[in-house]
Amino acid sequence: MNPIHQNRRALSATEIVTQLSQLNGEQALGWRLINGSLEKTYGFKNYYETIAFVNAVAFIANAEDHHPDLTLSYGKCTVRFNTHDVKGISVSDFFCASKVDALLA
Repeated sequence: MNPIHQNRRALSATEIVTQLSQLNGEQALGWRLINGSLEKTYGFKNYYETIAFVNAVAFIANAEDHHPDLTLSYGKCTVRFNTHDVKGISVSDFFCASKVDALLA
């Protein structure tokens, strides 16, 4: 297991805002806090691109043993991270969110 996922805890509201600002950067990359989860919707030209993205996210999720909720349709996929065992958002969520963003960088 990646050491970042060990001994994790729910982050405080201040820590979440700080991490979210760092994740989104100056370009406001679109990660938002929604109902206790870190969430972003990605758009694609077609279903094939959407599914290719979903498969890449699945690869990351399995490698990190940290699995997001995914909602997909023809040209978009919403990725939603939270850490169930801490009942909140942890550093694992931000770490994996940055890896998902890197897929399209």
